[in-house]
Amino acid sequence: MESDTHLVLTNLVTHMRNEPRTLKNWLDTLLKRAFDFGGALVGLLLLWPFFLAIAWLIHRDSPGPIFYHGPRAGHKDRPFSIHKFRTMYEEPASYAGPKVTASGDGRITPMGQWLRSTKLNELPQLWNVLVGQMSLVGPRPEDVDIAADWPEEIRQELLSVRPGITSPATVIYRNEEQQLNPEAPMDNYLYDVLPPKLRLDLIYVRSRSVVTDIDVILWTAVALLPALRQSAIPQNKLIFGPIARLFSHYLRWIGLDCIVAFLAVASAGVIWRLEEPLNLGLGDAVLFAVIAALAFSLLNFMFGLHRVEWSRAPWQYVFPLAVSTALAIGLLQWINAWRFANFLPQSMLILSGLLAYLGFIAIRYRERLVTGLASRWITLRGGVPGLGERVLVVGAGDNFSLAAWLLNRSEWVNAYSIVGMVDDNPRRDGRVIEGYRVLGATVQIPELVKKLDIGLILYTMENILPEDQKRILELCRQTGVQLVLLPTSIEHFRMQMRNGCNPVDLEQDGAAFYPALTPSELDDIKNHINAKDWLAYEQRLEQMKKEMRGQHSNFPKG
Repeated sequence: MESDTHLVLTNLVTHMRNEPRTLKNWLDTLLKRAFDFGGALVGLLLLWPFFLAIAWLIHRDSPGPIFYHGPRAGHKDRPFSIHKFRTMYEEPASYAGPKVTASGDGRITPMGQWLRSTKLNELPQLWNVLVGQMSLVGPRPEDVDIAADWPEEIRQELLSVRPGITSPATVIYRNEEQQLNPEAPMDNYLYDVLPPKLRLDLIYVRSRSVVTDIDVILWTAVALLPALRQSAIPQNKLIFGPIARLFSHYLRWIGLDCIVAFLAVASAGVIWRLEEPLNLGLGDAVLFAVIAALAFSLLNFMFGLHRVEWSRAPWQYVFPLAVSTALAIGLLQWINAWRFANFLPQSMLILSGLLAYLGFIAIRYRERLVTGLASRWITLRGGVPGLGERVLVVGAGDNFSLAAWLLNRSEWVNAYSIVGMVDDNPRRDGRVIEGYRVLGATVQIPELVKKLDIGLILYTMENILPEDQKRILELCRQTGVQLVLLPTSIEHFRMQMRNGCNPVDLEQDGAAFYPALTPSELDDIKNHINAKDWLAYEQRLEQMKKEMRGQHSNFPKG
């Protein structure tokens, strides 16, 4: 029986990663490449005298080439040669030792030690950025041999973007050489440093943008200041720093609200002119529209509405929006009396506020509004949603609300689509609950699965008789499609809450959850409850450590 929700969610992630790139992805990539090219070109033009000075100091310090060129794993798994200022003696021992260096490594020259501590040895990588092999910000390029042993899933994701000169992991581990054990730097790096660095790189890859890149560059500059080099920088502020917060939380919503309010006031003026003249003059009309836009947006800001994550916000937030809009209208009436001598009709101001309010709701709940309208249109035409794997939910009770929430989150909506539900309560037959119709009773499960091309059955029933539970589960199994038992986690949570959050013994309490299930099925539930969070990469990285201990046992010790 396929009852492991972890497996379902893993398949969901795989589905999402295989989706074609959207126009936004391409625009972001184009903008990032333009940012990288411009930054690298300006950097090379401004720093070339500095490059000459460093080259002269390296030449004086020790014989050998000015630059070091080493193979690195690159974008789309294409190896490339990274450029750095040489920091080691040019002798066979420098190439034969460990692939990482710890503090006090005898291969490093005096000048090289200074270059490494200031990170100036990385500056030649601006050329790698200019020619498109690297980015200003991205996961640090790893040695080809070490990257070959990454877990395949992590490898594909990290190499899907260009490696960078700096990254959040680079800032956190800016003193990496001091953290490594000089006696065994390679083992120390592979087992203790590399896994958390990969985790940070994965977080960056999934949330990167030009704005977040600017944050990382600024944090890198701050971290290299001698007075702050030892200061700890919170990881959350590295991934989503002050610049990104400014744009996302403040400027973005102030700008959008200004546009909406300006259009609302302009539209109200046009509508009013259809009925009677409004001789305000173009200059004063534009001035008032700008003032109104600022008033609406700033009051929304003062109410803290810029902090709300609107993709998940409940509908109750329309009331703070209404209060903010009403206060803005009162402020505009005062401005109208003071600056425009009550020239604007009060009814027009109220109309402006109403249009602005509707616009504020539309831009904040736009995804759900569009999805709801589309679903309603499909329902009226007698069809069912066709996006993603088609899901039939068994049970229309409280657990269904959780199921609908799980499968309708924005990042899952294209992977799974709830077709409807079945329930044995005759009062619910044909009813629409949370936007989904009860299609019939549980005895119709095989018929509905075949008729509606169902690919996943989500069982949400609870508090039913054991014989009914066994009958329904057997009907689900007969269909041959994947079956997920949602109450597993819910009942476990309830039991923990009743026990004061003490651990639940499934050997004793499992039968209370599912009295109709066999011991092997209870084992499946036990394994599911004890599984780690499906989003956490820590489990995979821990496995990576174990694999690397075997695969890199022959690496030379430092």
